[in-house]
Amino acid sequence: AEVLELTANPDREAHGTVVESKMEKGRGSVATVLINKGTLRQGDIFVVGKEWGRVRTMIDDHGKQVKEAEPGKPVEVLGLTGTPDAGDMLDVVRDEAKARAIIDYRRRKQRDVKAAALGATSIEQMMAQSKESKGVKTLNVLIKADVHGSIEAIAGSLEKMTEENDEIAVRIIHSGVGGITETDVSLAKTSSALIVGFNVRANAQARDLAQKEDVAIRYHNIIYNVLDDAKDMLTGMLAPKIREELIGYAQIREVFNITKVGKVAGCMITDGIVKRGSKVRLLRDDVVIHEGMLKTLKRFKDEVKEAREGMECGMAFENYDDIKANDVIECFDIIEEKQTID
Repeated sequence: AEVLELTANPDREAHGTVVESKMEKGRGSVATVLINKGTLRQGDIFVVGKEWGRVRTMIDDHGKQVKEAEPGKPVEVLGLTGTPDAGDMLDVVRDEAKARAIIDYRRRKQRDVKAAALGATSIEQMMAQSKESKGVKTLNVLIKADVHGSIEAIAGSLEKMTEENDEIAVRIIHSGVGGITETDVSLAKTSSALIVGFNVRANAQARDLAQKEDVAIRYHNIIYNVLDDAKDMLTGMLAPKIREELIGYAQIREVFNITKVGKVAGCMITDGIVKRGSKVRLLRDDVVIHEGMLKTLKRFKDEVKEAREGMECGMAFENYDDIKANDVIECFDIIEEKQTID
């Protein structure tokens, strides 16, 4: 600066650059800021990246508290509402309302960009990969949060969610305090994992990499919302429950041999309803001898969709004709029911 004769105006509102930021227990978000222009004073309201704050305390490079920071001076700033990213610019504003308005706009813009870049596609791809895997379907999760207590609560609740389910599981592949980094995104990509950010954000490099690699990042500030989000994903990974619903019975009264058709059973519907295209079983002396599909269902000479109790009809099976008088036809439907996580 001396060689280039660089100068800066100290008599203006401060403008600086975040060199480093971190979350410290007992101190909250701490940002190391290099002042470029103006003078930063204790009590100033400022915006930095997608966060804002009021200067509560400033500590210089000698570890001493200071009330002012002039151009060229690095200071640790306390009083932030969240942790900014390295490289974010700090600017002093006139009041809190102005700060909130700026931050709301920046966060809204970030959400729009993120939604367009990530959307649901990466989630769907991740779930598809899980469904293709053999054995237990596993949802891999990477958690980054502001404090260890939040990580423990989220991880414990997620793992407990699938304790009594043999089909799915949640695996925490990594967790840590602080913002989401490029390393986190790379690990999530390798493990096909979902990144959960609780009261933390990804830095610019991590956001770019996540967009490029199609890695999903979900931001939350309420634990219940994290659990609801995970529950929706786990529910989508569960295979539907298959159950059988009996809908009707018919007794074969006579068997006819019809040219170009084969054997057709003349039946009486004894209970419920029989539908064309339904799955059927052939019972002989109460023993199942065939299971398949109903190919033909006729009333007189007309093909019909269904026949009800008390009706006479003709039936034929797909690829099966070993039928005899007094055999019983059992008709049933296969019902798929979506499973849920309790």
